[in-house]
Amino acid sequence: MLDVERLPAPNIMHDESVGPRRVVCVVDHLGRDRHVADDASRHVFTHCALTLDLSDCVDWSANQCDDEEWRIEWVKMYEGLNLAHAFAMTGDARYLNTWQDLVHRFCDQVPVGQDSSDVSARRVQNWIYAWCRFADAPAFRGLRPGLAQRLLERISLDADHIRHHLTAERNHRTLELYALFIVALALPHTDPCGELAQSSLTELGANLQIDVWPDGVHRECSTDYHHIVLRSFVGVVANSSRFGLVLPNGFRERLHRACDFALHVQRPDGTTPSLSDGDVGAFSELLTMAGDVLDRPDLTWAGSSGRHGIAPQRLDATFSTGGYVTQRSGWGASNTPYADERFLVLDCGPLGDGGHGHYDQLSVEMAGAGGSIAVDPGRFTYAEEPAGWRRWFKGTAAHNTVTVDGLDQMPYRRGKPKGPMPSARLVSRDTTESLDLIVAQASSPQYAALHTRRIAFVGRDYWIVHDHLRDIDEHLYEARWHLPPEVSDLRILQNDSAVLVCTSVATFAVPDGLGNVSIEDGWVSPQYGVKSAAPVITVRTRAARADLVTVVVPGTQAVTVRADVDPQTGILTAHVTRGSNEHHDDRIVWSPIQSLLRIDHVQARCRALWQRSDRAQVDRDPSWVVVE
Repeated sequence: MLDVERLPAPNIMHDESVGPRRVVCVVDHLGRDRHVADDASRHVFTHCALTLDLSDCVDWSANQCDDEEWRIEWVKMYEGLNLAHAFAMTGDARYLNTWQDLVHRFCDQVPVGQDSSDVSARRVQNWIYAWCRFADAPAFRGLRPGLAQRLLERISLDADHIRHHLTAERNHRTLELYALFIVALALPHTDPCGELAQSSLTELGANLQIDVWPDGVHRECSTDYHHIVLRSFVGVVANSSRFGLVLPNGFRERLHRACDFALHVQRPDGTTPSLSDGDVGAFSELLTMAGDVLDRPDLTWAGSSGRHGIAPQRLDATFSTGGYVTQRSGWGASNTPYADERFLVLDCGPLGDGGHGHYDQLSVEMAGAGGSIAVDPGRFTYAEEPAGWRRWFKGTAAHNTVTVDGLDQMPYRRGKPKGPMPSARLVSRDTTESLDLIVAQASSPQYAALHTRRIAFVGRDYWIVHDHLRDIDEHLYEARWHLPPEVSDLRILQNDSAVLVCTSVATFAVPDGLGNVSIEDGWVSPQYGVKSAAPVITVRTRAARADLVTVVVPGTQAVTVRADVDPQTGILTAHVTRGSNEHHDDRIVWSPIQSLLRIDHVQARCRALWQRSDRAQVDRDPSWVVVE
């Protein structure tokens, strides 16, 4: 814990000409929207997908709508960066005057400590960033008389309050410590001896070690919050370098691991999935900055979608503590464009610390052929309202996994879970040149059925997902595939061996006897407060022991699938043909006991099943069984 006695109270120098020193702004690429600046100059503000006209009265102390998140975002004053950018581009004084008016009113209306420490911390950062951007504008001649001094005093008082009311743990603490670090660097008048800068840097080092697990995943297990926190830690390195500060021991090593997770969880379109209480993120600039400050050309490659840097060597990654597993066909370094590569991420870990975890164990996201195939629907809202949207988006049925009797994997709570928790684990992962096979398992306190999910990434081209469900009692098992809202050309076809759901980006094939297929209504929320109708493919059966199989093939090529599961041994045999070319004819066999038997790409007239029944024996003396 931070020893507040070591953090000196700010000592303000009374100098009207003083302004902030330039710090590295980790969100410098944001806040450049002229429309946002024009709206703000009319006192029109948009947050959480809701636009409010406050031209009659800007009251910073009041909650302007039912969703408290709206005011939380509003009082962070993100508009300042947009106003400063518009002023720099045009020299129009109304943008500067608007920001000065808003800051002045806030200082008048909101006492220090009214907002939570993390909200105050974000606002303080945004004030400093905007002030720096205004100061760099050609037309800037200084703030109006008295405002610079008042702003310095208010920032110092906010910083003093933050340091005495630090959140105990997780992402709020990171944001608060980083705000103190920025205040100390940008406004040395508040930290004349450098004690605040050094103490906050030391505590940020401890926070990184505690909150980012050794595998690199942030303890809340949310992809969005991971990147928000990562942004602060990358900013620590950038600003420490600028001001000649020494990083705490182990800081770079743990940060490298956190960047590894950010690298591997990025979709081929350059965005990041919204797993567990997040939005679909665009963190390319963060990866690029991390590549620069950490000398990581692989991060630069991902941040630039393959235009700069060096392609990462690893295609697949396993994050054992956080429970995320990824598969990827490539990084756009060969014949396939970066955006067209195949990508999958599986969640087979804990719900995560705090209240952000969704009930989504063994859920996946998929992308390929230039688009999203199956998506995590996001969060939509934190508000507990009569329509129940918070519960729907957090629930198991809102994710690409299996529900049992329509139940969530644990009883719903808006925030932090209580009571017995569901569990998930990675059982095994086996990789050959032709096949990457992941086996994961989940159980729930809500029911006795055990769910084992096997994902075969065949030829780094398509997937076979086998959901193996076992209990002594009968249940309704339902595997869902949430499609993106923009999906088009949705068709259901029935042939003699499978039901095919064809879309504009992929085909979902369910072999006969391995699940009944229907299309249902669903929702996807790429950003907080926004939800769009989107179709959901549901594969269901009612039994005690069941096997649901879905073959997912990116692209629009014709697909033929035949498959069966031996009810006694659980061995699955699948035959998948893509298009009319027999070079794209595959047979895959695997067992619930032996993790990998093998795949063969059938060529010309030879159809061969290379079967491996004892991996250790085969490694010593390979023996292949050829089936004509």
